[in-house]
Amino acid sequence: MARLPLPLPAMLLLLLAVLSVAAAAATSRPHPLDPLSPAEITAVRAAVLASPLVPARPLAFHYVGLDEPDKPDVLAYAYGGGTARRRARRRPLQRRALVIARAGGQSHELRLEVARNGSSSATATVLSHAVHRGAGFPTLTLEEQFAAVALPPAYPPFVDSVRRRGVDMADVLCAVFPVGWFGDAGAPRRVAKMLCFVAGATANFYARPIEGVTMVVDLDRMAIVGYRDRVSYPVPKAEGTDYRAGKTGPPLAGPQPAPGVVVQPEGRGFHIDGNIVRWANWEFHVGFDMRAGTVISLASVHDADAGTRRRVLYRGFVSEVFVPYMDPVEEWYYRTFLDAGEYGLGLWAFPLQPGADCPANAAYFDGFYAGQDGKPVSGENRICVFERYAGDIAWRHTEAGFPDRLITEVRPDVTLVVRMVVSPGNYDYILDWEFKTSGSIKFVVSLTGLLEVKGTPFTHADEITADAHGTLVSENTLAIYHDHYVTYHLDLDVDGTNNSFVKNVITTRRNTGDPATGGADTPRRSYWTVRREVAETEADGQVDVDAGPADLVFVNPGKKTRLGNEVGYRLIPAGATAASVLADDDYPQRRASYTKKQVRVTPYSKPEKWAPGLYADQSTGDDGLAAWSGRNRGIRDEDLVLWYTLGLHHIPYQEDFPVMPTLSGGFELRPSNFFERNPILRARPASTHGHSANCSCDA
Repeated sequence: MARLPLPLPAMLLLLLAVLSVAAAAATSRPHPLDPLSPAEITAVRAAVLASPLVPARPLAFHYVGLDEPDKPDVLAYAYGGGTARRRARRRPLQRRALVIARAGGQSHELRLEVARNGSSSATATVLSHAVHRGAGFPTLTLEEQFAAVALPPAYPPFVDSVRRRGVDMADVLCAVFPVGWFGDAGAPRRVAKMLCFVAGATANFYARPIEGVTMVVDLDRMAIVGYRDRVSYPVPKAEGTDYRAGKTGPPLAGPQPAPGVVVQPEGRGFHIDGNIVRWANWEFHVGFDMRAGTVISLASVHDADAGTRRRVLYRGFVSEVFVPYMDPVEEWYYRTFLDAGEYGLGLWAFPLQPGADCPANAAYFDGFYAGQDGKPVSGENRICVFERYAGDIAWRHTEAGFPDRLITEVRPDVTLVVRMVVSPGNYDYILDWEFKTSGSIKFVVSLTGLLEVKGTPFTHADEITADAHGTLVSENTLAIYHDHYVTYHLDLDVDGTNNSFVKNVITTRRNTGDPATGGADTPRRSYWTVRREVAETEADGQVDVDAGPADLVFVNPGKKTRLGNEVGYRLIPAGATAASVLADDDYPQRRASYTKKQVRVTPYSKPEKWAPGLYADQSTGDDGLAAWSGRNRGIRDEDLVLWYTLGLHHIPYQEDFPVMPTLSGGFELRPSNFFERNPILRARPASTHGHSANCSCDA
């Protein structure tokens, strides 16, 4: 039977209804790289607990996170072409989760298929299960750390040690410290050290250690299995250690900076659609992981001259934060922290304070993670996004060469910042991704917080006659020398998946006077030129950035500008380029041997995410970045991952006490022949009250 044509109004209503349903479906459908939702975490927990594959109880969840789809599938989903409506109707990729759990004294890895049923419910099915039989243990849970630090007040030897020092037990707080790895033979036990401090009248209990007392706790049995009170030093005084407003003394006298706020009369300049952020010429996905913290994916920049969006970064995150201390005595030698793998950066990210951690114009992302019982935990305001107006200049020039006029052109620099603050114990790390309209991405790590200090009998520097391994920052208080190494995993896709790594080495030449060798018959005696080296293998991709002047560029050999240059992005270190100086055979260095070079380049491999390996606690270094890159695989015209380690040797000073002013370092990924010309040449001049303030445009 033939259908009669619908009247026009009815057709319009039907079309609107179809579009509405499609929009609703697209909204409830997660992006393939979205972090697991609370409903998905709940479903994963139920499936794991119901699975006969792990019958032992109790079962503790140590990691629950997105097991992202294969990269080619994500790229096809994100950049597959077609209209926006067609992309919205595209079949979603299958969601999967990775779980690492402890049960029966073993570490279990489970992979699950997850399906959302609308926005508030989900189901999950276990796909695979394996028992980890190699070295190392999973990330410590918050709950087991809280359970462990509740043990000392009921442990008689510790009670006696506290009493002999004249300390009130009610003022004592303890913390859990990973034991590291020191070549131990035999089956490893999942243990940690516990050290204790005195709070009393101060919130800065780290400044008042009970020096000389060490406990060992078995985390699976949750029992103290080792104890030693080796030496007794005075507990540093509480006076002058507090950092809270109202506890530091009268406010500073004298001139103060005037207060200021960011005002955007037209509102924010960025838009957030689910986890996708769009701002100026940038578009990217923001994710959250309980180990890595912030994860940035699918970063692409719009090329206005070419009229197209171009890929820059597939996926990037902080892979590890290695912090070794430099005192070899019994209470300190093992303090060689792997903050991401042992503690979890996402677990130790706390709510950002509006107007303080982030300006008034910021927007926020929450971060959900699984507690030890597998239930979802809500983490509010874990990531902020804001436009930064710092008074910086994007580009400028003043031309005084014309006798009849002065030409000045200035363009203001406004950037977009994605920020997380992580506080794993005493230190605070401010981790910024800064996107610039020029196409650059800046990575900034800022350190602040509290020093980790050692009790000592010294009250004046003149009393110290041997290596004290630190700086006397207050009476009876030594701040120990240490390092900070922050390693980024950056899967670059410069205008496409296959890239090459090029070292443009700056080389000095003598002027021979012979044009055939690049010389000229002039009085000039020397000059420098560039020797281009294309890395063939991973060995070629290991670089000490302080070894000599060179530009480090990631190019797409299959894409060239109209002038014939390979399109690329170059790596620009911006301070904090320290590399490890520990002996190669030292156990902490073996665990983090990748810190000897700031740059390593590897071919993309989905499992290779965590620089010290998947199981960082008591890891041995046999399954991590150094071992992977030691295979010396080919990296020319391949899908490449840049591992960049930002490093700081920290010699403490008195100004760092009781709380350390922010110290920053970073690096930049900057377009290098990526665009045909300056991509912000046509940026608008700044305006004041509707009048151009920073241009000398002809009338």
